[in-house]
Order: sequence, then C-alpha cells, then structure tokens
Amino acid sequence: MGPGLITGAADDDPSGIGTYAQAGTRYGFGLAWTLVLAYPLMVAIQAICARIGRTTGRGIAGNLREHYPPWILSVIVGLLFAANVLNLGADLGAMAESLRLLVPVPMWLGVPLFGLITAGGQIVLTHTRYVVMLKWLTLSLFAYFGTLATVRIPWGSLVRGLVWPDVRLDQGFWLMVVAIFGTTISPYLFFWQAGQEVEDTKAEPARQPLLEQPRQASRALTRIRLDTLIGMAFSNVVGLAILVTSAVTLKERGLKGIETAAQAAVALRPVAGDFAFILFALGIIGTGLLSVPVLAGSAGYALGEARRWPVGFSRAPMRAKAFYGSIAIATLLGALANLLRINPMKALVWAAVLNGIVSVPVMAMVMLLGSRADIMGKFRISMRLKLTGWAATALMAVASAFFLYSSL
Repeated sequence: MGPGLITGAADDDPSGIGTYAQAGTRYGFGLAWTLVLAYPLMVAIQAICARIGRTTGRGIAGNLREHYPPWILSVIVGLLFAANVLNLGADLGAMAESLRLLVPVPMWLGVPLFGLITAGGQIVLTHTRYVVMLKWLTLSLFAYFGTLATVRIPWGSLVRGLVWPDVRLDQGFWLMVVAIFGTTISPYLFFWQAGQEVEDTKAEPARQPLLEQPRQASRALTRIRLDTLIGMAFSNVVGLAILVTSAVTLKERGLKGIETAAQAAVALRPVAGDFAFILFALGIIGTGLLSVPVLAGSAGYALGEARRWPVGFSRAPMRAKAFYGSIAIATLLGALANLLRINPMKALVWAAVLNGIVSVPVMAMVMLLGSRADIMGKFRISMRLKLTGWAATALMAVASAFFLYSSL
C-alpha cells in the first residue's frame, strides 16, 4: 500500500466530510448512489494517473509541458492552484473550528498553527519518514466508522438510496451532486498520485520508469491496480459512513442544513453521545493533517514541473527551494483566506464544487496523455480503462453543466 492508499484517505478531507454531512442532512439517503457510481470512475482515473507517473518518470504537469502547447499547461496549473488554495483555506478553517470544540483555542491561533504543522512536516521530514507519517494518519478515518457504530441504521432505506437514484431538478440538488463528485474525483488527487509514483521510483534504487525498464511492468502495474482499488474503496466507504451518520441523526432531528463544522459535530452530541461528538471532531482534525499536505504538495508538483524546477520531497529543501516555497505559499494563502470571514461549511462545499468543475479539463488531458503511444509506449491504457476514464470525464461534465444551467 502506498500512493493509492494515501490518495484515497486524503480524498476524505474536511471539505469532503463537510460535503457528505451536508448531503446526508439535506437529502438523507437520497444521494448515497453517487458514492457507488463514483467508485469505479475514480479508480480508473487515479490508476491512469499512477500509470503515467510510473511509466514516464514524470508527473501530469511534466508530461503536459513536454507534449502540449504552453497555454494548455498554464490554464491547467492555474485552475489547479486556485482550487487548491480555496480548498486549503476551507480545510484549515474547519480544522481550527473543530479544535475549538475540544480545546478553547481561538480561530486566529488554530488556523496558523495547523498551517505551520502541515507545511513544516513537508519541509523538515525526509520523504520516507513523511510517507510513513501520512500512512499512519489514514487511521484517523476510522473515527467515522466509530461514529457510525453509535447510530441505528434503517437498512431498507439505505439500500434503496444506494441503488436507486433520487434525481431532482432544483439547483440545491445539483449543487450537492457536483460537490460530491468534485470531492471524490478531485484534480489535486490526480497530480498527487502521479507525483508520488515518481517519488517512490526515485527513492528505490532498483526501480526505473517502465519505459526504461519494461521488465518491472507486471509487478508495478499489479501493485498500482491493487493499491488504487483498496485506497478508493476506503475513501468511499468512509464518505458513506459520514453521509449515513448525518442522515440518521441530523436530518432526523429536522435540521435542514448545517452551517458550520462545529454545528455538525455538536448536533450529534444529544443523539449519539459524547463519544460520537469527539470522534467526529477529531476525525476532521486528523484527516486535515493528512489532506492539507496533499493539497499543498500537489500544487507544488504541478507548478514545479510546469516551471522546470527541481521538485520532490526526496530532495533536500535547499536543493528545491522553489518547490518547497510554492508549498509554503499555497498553505499561507489558504490560511489568509480565512480572514475573509467566509462561512466555513459553505466554503467547504463550494471548494468541492470548484474541484468538480476544474476536474473536467484536467481529466480530459489525463485521458489524452494515457492514450498516446508516443508518451506511454506499449503501456498506454487499455480500452477498458479508456471507456471508464472517459465515462468519468463525461459524468463530471454533465453534472457541472446541470448545475451551471440550474444556476441561471
């Protein structure tokens, strides 16, 4: 287990937690089907990204730089950086707010504290130690299985919600659909998993890009497939646990929506007890400590490869100053975004919506990269992966178009 596990766990960031909680609170089990539909699509697109990195020895932005016009690269990296900064701000705000539930720490102190912890860990720790730390942080997601165990589930309603789409035409419904797809199939995850495959190849002397050592392909591609299948399954089951918990507690109490991460956790207290309340709040902090570095790191990979900087956590900070500097700047901008006093929970959902819209052009370019023989050689993606990957791209495009249309 490696890049796929960390990527899947980072997918359940505070933005995702807020989105799933809002979906369950507003629509009950009516949107559970989105997580079932998203699973094979996110497995396909993440596996393609991992194959690009392992095969070519370059990340997504590096391959775009080599094979496509500069303006395409600039647009893709610009959209990614903007979406990541908004996501970083929302996640840091939600972490600080959750900490304040447990310890009387003001927001103005909690946001920079978490920013320093997450950015500092990336800069100070070596690559191997840093990856081990991220793997341990994936255990924080089990908090949501613990929360789910404290509530009573109407299984018949849940199964119906998983297999029968409850489609509505109002704007709020499509906002939530785009937000769920945007938080499960996010562009920062594409750049991160491809970049980590490149990093792991450099960290292990015996490994080489598959174009240079095709004999390593069988084992490498099998590992990527298993790693991605398990990582994305972990991600979606956790998302479903949050949605179900919110549906059978917050919605049943008559709450039409939750405005803050604190309200989501506090609302659980009288229904599921102190244990569920504490687990929910700690889960937001733990997943934030995992996902904020992934968000900032993916921005660093994309910007660094686009600018031809030395990139990678395997490099010492003094040998990749611009790469580490871009990570610090992205985190700082996200922290400063909290000064705008945007409602934290609304910021989480809108960050997910922006991710969903930005994903469409990024996914299209990923599919083109993975399909080209002059880039991937004999390891270009199979017809099955092509069909699934383009289906994922089309789904994101249709959901985003419906939301934009309903907003007019």
